[in-house]
Amino acid sequence: MTVTADEATYAGAGRVDWLHIARELADDLSTDAVEREQAGKAPFDEIARLRESGLLTLLAPPGHGGGGADWHTAYAVVRTVARADGAIGHLLGHHYFLSFGPRFLADPARASRVEEESTQGQWCWGGGIASHESPLVLTPTANGYLLNGHQMHATGVGIADRLVVRATGYGTGEPLAVLVDPTHPGVVSAGGEDAFGQRLAAGGTVEFDSVPVAADDVLGTLSPDESVLSPFASLAVPTARLVSAQVCLGIAEELLSEVHEHKRAVRSLRQPFSPQPWPGRPLQDPYTLTVYGELAVVARAASALADQAVDALSRGLARGEDLDDDECAEIAVLASAAEAAASLAAQRITSRALDVIGVDAASTRHGFDRFWRNARTHTLREPVAHRLREIGDYFLNGAHPPFTVAESLSGSQPSGHFGPEGPSHHQPVRGSV
Repeated sequence: MTVTADEATYAGAGRVDWLHIARELADDLSTDAVEREQAGKAPFDEIARLRESGLLTLLAPPGHGGGGADWHTAYAVVRTVARADGAIGHLLGHHYFLSFGPRFLADPARASRVEEESTQGQWCWGGGIASHESPLVLTPTANGYLLNGHQMHATGVGIADRLVVRATGYGTGEPLAVLVDPTHPGVVSAGGEDAFGQRLAAGGTVEFDSVPVAADDVLGTLSPDESVLSPFASLAVPTARLVSAQVCLGIAEELLSEVHEHKRAVRSLRQPFSPQPWPGRPLQDPYTLTVYGELAVVARAASALADQAVDALSRGLARGEDLDDDECAEIAVLASAAEAAASLAAQRITSRALDVIGVDAASTRHGFDRFWRNARTHTLREPVAHRLREIGDYFLNGAHPPFTVAESLSGSQPSGHFGPEGPSHHQPVRGSV
């Protein structure tokens, strides 16, 4: 189904039903999810399906030809797609976060220009701006900049139309978000064929060898200094956290659903660890009910917390530059709590839910193992311990969570001007709603 720009704008009493479109896409992805995951091919076909559905431009403004949807809708779409395919849900959520990034980091004119080009070209965004990556180096030239370095973990390698990466200004150390065209010959990517999970998220490494970057493609600063970024720009962190939460919840919820369907389909089989079958009441085994009930509680609790965090983030985004530091900190902590809860829920559910099925869960034809592998691979990117430390520090000491899109292993960066045309610590880059 292709969605046109006119269909994506307000028309009478309603808008395009993006959740309906997402469910249709999810149904399509579900039909061959096991086979695609086991094949582990680069997700070109899956990206084509996302592009055809119109979901890639869901968040873009209607004036640029986008869907004009809000983050409530985007998160619901990510979770819906993640239920059908955790890796594609991750890929889509990552795309939403990165393509929305210019609104947080760039000046309004630059953000509008990039977003319009992205919408018209139906770009799929990839890359990553995690602070634990070894920094790339951005060196000023007469015509802009040159980008050099190696990034170990980037989503969408080899399939993205644009990459957003973290780089540091040569001689200044200022961390910056940089937009890169991956078709340049100096960009060399390699897929993560050795990954045991999230194999269709097109993750891998990427090398940048003297890649030219225009001044306008330096989107803005990623400095952790609270005096540099506005509270609104700092909402980039909880926005990313909640993408991760939706992916985890989608994976966990779908496994619970598949376990339910499998149990109903094999009514006559003996229940796991039961000394005898339960004739006439196949779904009344006490062990089965206890485990499934426990996991249902875990899933619903994590989902409720995620919903609260999404509501809080939406209110913060609506306030725009009127948002203050304390409000931003409250949103960030709630998002961190939601991500931690979703991560723990996904790990617990994808491990224990298979006990409800028993030994039949080990059969590769069912593909139940992909849920655990996808959840575990995804949660390794965002260790729960770091989120819990931030939450504890906030409630015990009133400390605001740091501006780190992923776990930070580095200290604060030195200050200073980046260049005559680039962003500066003395002139903070502001986002726009």
